[in-house]
Amino acid sequence: MRLIIERNALLKALSHVTSVVERRNTIPILSNVLVAATGKSVKLTATDLDIEVIETAPADVSQEGSTTVSAHMFYDIVRKLADGAQVELSLGPDEGRMALTSGPAKFALQVLPPNDFPDLSAGDMSHAFEISAADLKRLIDKTRFAISTEETRYYLNGIYLHTAETDGTEMMRAVATDGHRLAQIEVDLPKGAEGMPGIIVPRKTVLEVYKLLEDTEASVKVELSTSKIRFSFGDVVLTSQLIDGTFPDYGRVIPHGNDKILSIPSASFAEAVDRVSTLSSDKGRAVKLRLGEGKLTLSVNNPDSGSATEELSAAYDADDLEIGFNARYLLDITSQLESDDAEFLLSDPGSPTIVRDTSDKAALYVLMPMRV
Repeated sequence: MRLIIERNALLKALSHVTSVVERRNTIPILSNVLVAATGKSVKLTATDLDIEVIETAPADVSQEGSTTVSAHMFYDIVRKLADGAQVELSLGPDEGRMALTSGPAKFALQVLPPNDFPDLSAGDMSHAFEISAADLKRLIDKTRFAISTEETRYYLNGIYLHTAETDGTEMMRAVATDGHRLAQIEVDLPKGAEGMPGIIVPRKTVLEVYKLLEDTEASVKVELSTSKIRFSFGDVVLTSQLIDGTFPDYGRVIPHGNDKILSIPSASFAEAVDRVSTLSSDKGRAVKLRLGEGKLTLSVNNPDSGSATEELSAAYDADDLEIGFNARYLLDITSQLESDDAEFLLSDPGSPTIVRDTSDKAALYVLMPMRV
């Protein structure tokens, strides 16, 4: 194998694929990136057995071949080379090492056989469709904060992506919940997604896809089956295992009889929550909302540090109500709101509350109350 590639192109490709490689691995080959030179390009592949990322970059290939080399070491070397430099990679008679040369800098890196490298991309996909980068980013952006990190409830450790009917129209819906809050967002159903199985995309995959979306505005090709999903972003292809579990019937926790409506400017509400929660305990982070006609009073009472209250003008004309929430969860949800006003649909101190963005009816958030 022998090729020459521009340093910036190599660095960009390595930054994408290396992000899935764990720093510590009990299986040595999983610490490596597969380097395969064919035609006029080099293909870099990395995997942790759950996610595989492949990126193809243009290169001047004089001898085709492949090898695997330590991903993080390879990335660190290329990162420290001069901007715009030419990088030569070669595998000579001593196939135990790959030579990397750039100007006066020369490195010889230990390699492992490419035949030992696992292939995650094999297998048929039952559904394929294209979705705009903006829609895919929106599905992730509005729900990822609610993904559970509790490993025992592994089926909540991702975003549930599925089709759902809203007002007689089939939509693509993303839902995430950790049992304390729930986030739901819908976009128009892409052509080809009809009849797709409901799937749970793991948290790590969600984060990797989101990073790749930062670099593209084009549409993304999505292929999926009941066990895998593949995202194609031009020169980058990410394949991931799906969470093998059943997402709970989240519709049962979305209340339908909440008739007490609070409308309040979302920015001033979030700032007030942030201020009064300064005194809340690290464990509970509880803040009490006292709703009365035309006003909302936020309060925190912490025996260890003191108390805080703040009153805000609000549109509310139902019965007086006191209800407590985790301040962090309130701030997470209000940070997703794009309009000037937040709308809270409440019932009683012990029942879930719905939060809506007044200008975005496709998004819905549910928040469980807490005792204060």
